[in-house]
Amino acid sequence: MTIEFIAILAAGAALGGFVNGLAGFGTALFALGFWLQILPPLEAVSLIAIMSVVSGLQGVWVVRQSVLARPARLARFVIPALFGIPVGIAALSYFPPLVIKLVIAAMMILYGGFFSLRSALPRFERPTPVADSVVGFLGGIFGGAASLSGALPTMWCSMRPWPKAEIRAVLQPFNVIVLGLTAVGFAIKGVYDFDTLKLIAVTLPVTLTFAQIGIITFKRFNDDQFRRLIIALMFISGAVLLAREIFW
Repeated sequence: MTIEFIAILAAGAALGGFVNGLAGFGTALFALGFWLQILPPLEAVSLIAIMSVVSGLQGVWVVRQSVLARPARLARFVIPALFGIPVGIAALSYFPPLVIKLVIAAMMILYGGFFSLRSALPRFERPTPVADSVVGFLGGIFGGAASLSGALPTMWCSMRPWPKAEIRAVLQPFNVIVLGLTAVGFAIKGVYDFDTLKLIAVTLPVTLTFAQIGIITFKRFNDDQFRRLIIALMFISGAVLLAREIFW
């Protein structure tokens, strides 16, 4: 590895880890912009899966009490997602990944742009167990098809007037579980060879460190500020995804 290679690898790990620590999602969207410059797509995505899970586990620990307080809410998202993952993988036979990613990017830009410009945040308060399950299932599909499991759940949860710990108690475990299963799939296929392990050795400490910085920053936001943050990140993430798919 050259110094330039390590610098780009570390930059992606730092930005992806920080955003994941801050918001509970976003490792793939922010790290891939760096890693796809130096790594083949499969290797970059397999590395993203590991880093997302590792940094995500730190975030889960921070909101563990909120997770344990409402396990049924989390289950409404996660269980349908487990069925959505193979559907997403199968969808790749019918829809090119580029089309799927462009659709998701457009949704994120429209959603993030619309609600970022509103003075009042949405307050969708009534319980919606069926809608939660549908969102979880679709998140699993997008995870299996494009490694973007968190996009729809993040949009949906940011519309709810929940405390920031409760929002994160859904998003963070959801992404950890879906991407953890993705990593297991990569491992079964033999993607994690010796070269990939060397990349993990470089990115892991950087990701862990910057995820902690993101978590410290997360604790400084109040509930409304955190909701505005993830809505803004939806717009930024969609723009990054769109630019990456069109220009890179």
